[in-house]
Amino acid sequence: MFRSGRAGSAAFCVAVLLAACTPSSSQNSGTASPGSTPSASEPALTPSAGASPAESEEPEWKTFTTPDGGLMFDYPPDWTVQDRAREAAPGGIFVDVLDAAGKSMATLRTNIVTKAECTQKYPYALMDSEALPALAQKGAVPIFVFEGRDDHGSHPSKPAPLSYGITSAPLPSGRSACPIFQFFEWPNGVAAFSGVYNAVATTPGVTPDVNTPAAYTATEEYDAIRQTITSLRPAD
Repeated sequence: MFRSGRAGSAAFCVAVLLAACTPSSSQNSGTASPGSTPSASEPALTPSAGASPAESEEPEWKTFTTPDGGLMFDYPPDWTVQDRAREAAPGGIFVDVLDAAGKSMATLRTNIVTKAECTQKYPYALMDSEALPALAQKGAVPIFVFEGRDDHGSHPSKPAPLSYGITSAPLPSGRSACPIFQFFEWPNGVAAFSGVYNAVATTPGVTPDVNTPAAYTATEEYDAIRQTITSLRPAD
């Protein structure tokens, strides 16, 4: 069974989502008044050892604009974006977002021709979601979701499917749902910006456990993925 975590919009940063959240550098609380001379009981302040505030700040995130000039998103400074144009749909784009180790975190594709089919429903879990009004089409607002399906009934030895991405489909209202289908409406067809979470190959320091996908939402990796995906917007 799944164990739910935060189900609703989070600040996933997120996410997505999205300007990057970077921790502010700490400041020395002690200051000397201009022109004053420290007394014998008040030693003069001296610069602290170590890096300067400018050197300790987090590097700024980078922004990628798709080759067709239609969309843009932000991503961590040590990540890269690989153009897979040869695999793109006709008239569309296909890019792969890789982390610092070269692992694919999400792919962005447009002009996809696809059809959703629901032949069977499975137990459903929602760990996170956020509306993305910047991608609205004809009044319909897509949402970012991190969701899962428990398919242990037919595949007891396999981990439950878990995926994060953008979808135009409404959230399921019950305890079961159709297979994961993360696509959103975009001009000239549909688009996808999503990735698969592998619960048994998670980040260092987090115990792999296919029954606790909600724990992944507390990791720095998920935070970076969420901010990246939810930052997707029309290019300026």
